[in-house]
Amino acid sequence: MTTAASEVPSFLVERMANVRRRRQDRRGMEGGILKSRIVTWEPSEEFVRNNHVINTPLQTMHIMADLGPYKKLGYKKYEHVLCTLKVDSNGVITVKPDFTGLKGPYRIETEGEKQELWKYTIDNVSPHAQPEEEERERRVFKDLYGRHKEYLSSLVGTDFEMTVPGALRLFVNGEVVSAQGYEYDNLYVHFFVELPTAHWSSPAFQQLSGVTQTCTTKSLAMDKVAHFSYPFTFEAFFLHEDESSDALPEWPVLYCEVLSLDFWQRYRVEGYGAVVLPATPGSHTLTVSTWRPVELGTVAELRRFFIGGSLELEDLSYVRIPGSFKVTFVFGVTSR
Repeated sequence: MTTAASEVPSFLVERMANVRRRRQDRRGMEGGILKSRIVTWEPSEEFVRNNHVINTPLQTMHIMADLGPYKKLGYKKYEHVLCTLKVDSNGVITVKPDFTGLKGPYRIETEGEKQELWKYTIDNVSPHAQPEEEERERRVFKDLYGRHKEYLSSLVGTDFEMTVPGALRLFVNGEVVSAQGYEYDNLYVHFFVELPTAHWSSPAFQQLSGVTQTCTTKSLAMDKVAHFSYPFTFEAFFLHEDESSDALPEWPVLYCEVLSLDFWQRYRVEGYGAVVLPATPGSHTLTVSTWRPVELGTVAELRRFFIGGSLELEDLSYVRIPGSFKVTFVFGVTSR
C-alpha cells in the first residue's frame, strides 16, 4: 500500500492485519521443570510391580578366606572373596569364578609386611547323578532343543536359499579404502577378481570387476593419499567332485590397476598389484603393493607427463602368475 488518500486496502491486506493483531494477543509461556522423573533411583514395590520390572529373587553366598598374618586374624582388610554362589527361584546356580577344571589355580596376592601369593582351586565335589536321572535330563534337553529348532525353522521359512550339497559358497563384501604413495594426482582404481579355472564358478549376473570414482589426493604426513571408500560385493562357488582328494583348493585373486587422470582426461598407469583373498572368514585389512613397467630415458618421462602415455600390461594376470602359463619370463623388464 501507499500513502495515497484514495487508495482502499485490499481483502488480503485486511486479513494480514488481523493476523498480526491476533499474534500480539498471544501470551508468552514460561518454561517449567519436568514434573515426571526420568530415572527412579529408589523404586518402590508398587513402582516395580506396575512397570513389570524383572526382579528374580536371588540367594547369595560368599566363600571367604582370612589371609591375615599370624596373630592378626579377624581384620576386614585381610578378608578376600574366594567364590560367590547365587541361586535364583528357577533353581539355576551361578558360580563365580567358574570351577577350575583344566585351567590353572586362581591366584590372590596380599600386601602387608611381606607380599604373599595364595593359590586355590574350585572343584565340584557333588555326587554324580544316577543313570536314570542323566537319561531323564538328556530327554528333556533333546525335547527342548527340538522345540527350539522348530521355532528357528518357522522364523526362517521355506524361502531360504540353500547351498548345493558338497559346495563351498564364498561371499565377499569388500571396500577399496585408499591409495597412497603415487606420483600423480586424480587417482582411480580398476579391479577385478580372477576365479581359478578348476571347480570355481559364479552366477551369470555376478559382476567380478569394478572401477572406483576419481579422487584427488590429500597430503597426509609425507604421502599423498586418495580416499575412495568404494564398496563392492560378489559371490562364488567351489564344487569339488573328487571327494577323495585332500588337496587344498586354489583361492580367488584380486587384481588392481591404479591409474591417474590429467586435466585433458588422459590417463596414465601408476601401478599394478594383486593379492589372494583370505581363506578364513571374518574381517581383514589387505595392503596391496603395486609396480609398473617403465621406459628408461628423459623422453619417456616427458611423454608420460605431457601426453599421458606409458607402458601397459596387455594381460593384468601377468602381475602375478598367469593361469595360461607355467613359467613367466620377465628378464629385461624395468619396473618401479
